Order: sequence, then structure tokens, then C-alpha cells
Amino acid sequence: MKNLLTIAIIFALAACDTAVDPDTQTSIGTGLPAVTEDTCNASQYAALIGEDATTLERVLLLGQVRVIRQNQADTMDFRPERINFNVGSDNRIRSTSCS
Repeated sequence: MKNLLTIAIIFALAACDTAVDPDTQTSIGTGLPAVTEDTCNASQYAALIGEDATTLERVLLLGQVRVIRQNQADTMDFRPERINFNVGSDNRIRSTSCS
């Protein structure tokens, strides 16, 4: 009986895990892309990391863009084509991401 309960718990925990397809880097079963997927081409702006946020005024950014400053509230809506620029308290670009 104890072995049966252990097996049931293992299967229940395995069902909660989200698998990632190694070929496409997308989550299997959720419909949401994996975190590592660059759906908005944010990687092309990696050279801006460490630059002052005013640099964004001189860069042609086509599409949806969001600048998120430290301690600023932002929406939780998922838009894979939107580029996020995360700016620190020193007004420097800390990272880029898609959502």
C-alpha cells in the first residue's frame, strides 16, 4: 500500500511539471513560449544594456515597446512581440526581454 501511494504521488508531481521542447524552446502543454524564446528580437538591442535610457530616444524601435523603471508598476499582460527595456535607479538600461 505504501508503494502504491508513493507511485501515485510521483505521477501527480510529474503532471504538474511543464516540459520544454528542446527543438523549438516552447513550453509543451501551456501554449506560452518558454522564457528563453526571443519572440520580439530583444537580443538585437543587447548592445544598449548599460547605456543611459535616453539612448532609446535615438534608436528606431518599430513595434510595441515598454520601458520599465525600477519600482514602477507594470501590467502583467503577456505580449510576446513587445520589447521591454528594464531601467535601473541610475537611469541605465539593465536588461531587455519579451512580454
